Amino acid sequence: MIRTFLFDMGNVLAFFSHDKMCEQMGGLCDRSRTEIQNLLIESGVQWEYERGKLSPAEFHSWFEQAVEKNVDFNELLTAGSDIFELNTTIIPVLDSLKSQGYRLVLLSNTCVSHFEFIWNEYEVLQRFDDFVTSYTAGAIKPERAIFECALEKIQCAPEEAFYTDDIPEYISLARQLGLQAEVFTDTESLIQQLAQRDIRV
Repeated sequence: MIRTFLFDMGNVLAFFSHDKMCEQMGGLCDRSRTEIQNLLIESGVQWEYERGKLSPAEFHSWFEQAVEKNVDFNELLTAGSDIFELNTTIIPVLDSLKSQGYRLVLLSNTCVSHFEFIWNEYEVLQRFDDFVTSYTAGAIKPERAIFECALEKIQCAPEEAFYTDDIPEYISLARQLGLQAEVFTDTESLIQQLAQRDIRV
């Protein structure tokens, strides 16, 4: 019997684009999308931000030093976070699961600014009972530490939890830890995966 559902955020609850993020951030400092991608993504700084190693203020300071230009703090947050589009088809699924008494837990690699943007922009995270984020766990998927945090939050045995994520590697690790897990491709496929487990939404 499934008691808890774990959902990834990016490309499950909301679609996003790192290309758009880099382009918008580059527009603030006359740098190209590729330049920002190299500074932010390829360097690994974004993943350190998502691990919670940098606060938004520290990230802002790093960015100004990296591009050698003063950039407005709020404009940088907006440029880096206004990259999401709500997956509207997932909302009825969440509401149905919630109405049936299932526990909903977020399990996401995300930085604080992205989490807060989604929270304020869309009423989707408010449906969840608890949150496991990389910036609070101090680890990013597929690192084991963040999954161990999730196992504490589900409030049930691993086999009583179902996890969906768009990254196959993360699903593979979740299964090794005893969770029921399926790769997310689209909401229709998720509904079929749930139906196979006698859960109707």
